[in-house]
Amino acid sequence: MSNATQRNKPSQRIKMRIRKGDTVQIINGKEKGKTGSVLRTLPFENRVIVEGINLRTRHVKPKQEGETGRIVTEEASLHASNVMLYSTKKKVASRVELFLDKDGTKKRRLKKTGELID
Repeated sequence: MSNATQRNKPSQRIKMRIRKGDTVQIINGKEKGKTGSVLRTLPFENRVIVEGINLRTRHVKPKQEGETGRIVTEEASLHASNVMLYSTKKKVASRVELFLDKDGTKKRRLKKTGELID
């Protein structure tokens, strides 16, 4: 890790209502309106990596002799405030609410549609 990354790394984990595998819609930025699946969450930075969104190109040098350099496209992280959970059934983005089920387990549900997430 570079010094800049270590210096800015927060020490506290942020509770996120978005999890790996959730379908989200981008609500702000250049990719606004697009939807994708969450590949990874970064709770210490309050960021998410969404499949096919915020693509960055990186030039990779050859590591071994005889290997050629290449250009790699990969997803960069987005701030969690710029994404919203998306209902694939109703085709609408919504906020998430946590509630206790009848059997006492915590569940996540979309506020707009009432659809259960897990």
